[in-house]
Amino acid sequence: MSDQPASPQQTHDHPEIAARFGDIHPPFETQAAITEANRCLFCFDAPCTTACPTHINVPRFIKKIATGNLTGSAHTILDANILGASCARACPVEVLCEGACVMHRYNKQPIQIARLQRFAMDALHESGLPLPFEPGPDTGFSVALIGAGPASLACAAELRRRGIRTLIYDARPLPGGLNTYGIAEYKLPFAESLREIEMLSQLGVEFHMDTTIDAAKLTDLEHEHDAIFLGIGLGAIHKLGIGSEELSGVTNALDLIAAYKSGKLTTVPKRVAVIGAGNTAIDAAIASVRLGASEVHIVYRRGPEQMSAFSFEYEHAKSEGVKFLWHVLPTGILGDKAVEALKLTRLATTEDGSIIPQPGSEFSLPADWIVLAIGQATHSAFLSANGSDSAMIQLERGRILIDRASGQTSNPKFFAGGDCTNGGREVVDAVADGKRAGIGIAAWLEGQHVQA
Repeated sequence: MSDQPASPQQTHDHPEIAARFGDIHPPFETQAAITEANRCLFCFDAPCTTACPTHINVPRFIKKIATGNLTGSAHTILDANILGASCARACPVEVLCEGACVMHRYNKQPIQIARLQRFAMDALHESGLPLPFEPGPDTGFSVALIGAGPASLACAAELRRRGIRTLIYDARPLPGGLNTYGIAEYKLPFAESLREIEMLSQLGVEFHMDTTIDAAKLTDLEHEHDAIFLGIGLGAIHKLGIGSEELSGVTNALDLIAAYKSGKLTTVPKRVAVIGAGNTAIDAAIASVRLGASEVHIVYRRGPEQMSAFSFEYEHAKSEGVKFLWHVLPTGILGDKAVEALKLTRLATTEDGSIIPQPGSEFSLPADWIVLAIGQATHSAFLSANGSDSAMIQLERGRILIDRASGQTSNPKFFAGGDCTNGGREVVDAVADGKRAGIGIAAWLEGQHVQA
């Protein structure tokens, strides 16, 4: 049974969430967008295009905005990146396209590429016009895609453009993966992710939601389809391993973000401790502030120079009132039936770079809620759980090894992309992986047909 996903209009409105999680970068008004577009130098060898993992032709789409051709601008974006609207909001452009802008050479502000990209994509959505391309002639081939995140969505778009039937399977109720459930609302609203799903449905992508794929089901799909794409992402967030983690008041960053984005969570306790210092930890900490916490700490075992979060995310968190505790190690959770405090030990760095506990430096941080954000486990064990062809897929520390040019695994019938292959990067990297894999699958299937 194919369950097509709900549209943004069919999902519930959550005015409390909308009020607390307004856009971090408000959209351009028309005149402001045209003015900004005309600042662009339209470089021939545009470093911004090179810096984009999906290689959107940035000068071309900006030039079309400058001349009033918003539909043409959106078409340029979508031709390279089917999730151009999401990436316009969620990409760390400061270290990608905007970070590469030539304006930096002249000590000027870079062109606001992301806001211009969003302006063009919003205009297309509001116009009600269809996608700039249609499905290709039916080839008779079919591909099953496991996981409904950005990598699978991008792969499906490429396959449909080439006339290949695509069926996406995911355990959650709604497609989009982290775009829908795991990116802060002030970056990428829940409804905006679903709006892109509608667009993919126009291409004939079939969605099978609330469907868990285990080893047995994967074997069935191998027999039913000509190829398989694995966009399975990562698994659960790691535990601390310090005991008492089942107490009421212990959660993880992804569950927190998913709960408030869906409207299930509208408030949090007053004192929150977030463990970890990546971008997801930052998102969880800021969300806690906006959901009513009066004291939010990020706890990290190293210093700010080692944190994996981007510097602009760090500055944003500080501006929201998040406090940081550096060089501390969680050693226990205090409380009877619910969390009361987090037990911490201060750390010191030795000459060889090792970090060791400082004797007698233990202290407690009062907390009503502890949010784990210390990385995710892999989610690939089911690939080798039986004697099917999937057991031939080569893994390295749980990650699926692929040919980076085509996305093909060690088993030629299986392709993969996104976090399950790179350990967790950006949405745009997953889109680029899926795009390459879609092209790679189509080429492989055509080659198989020619050989036959």
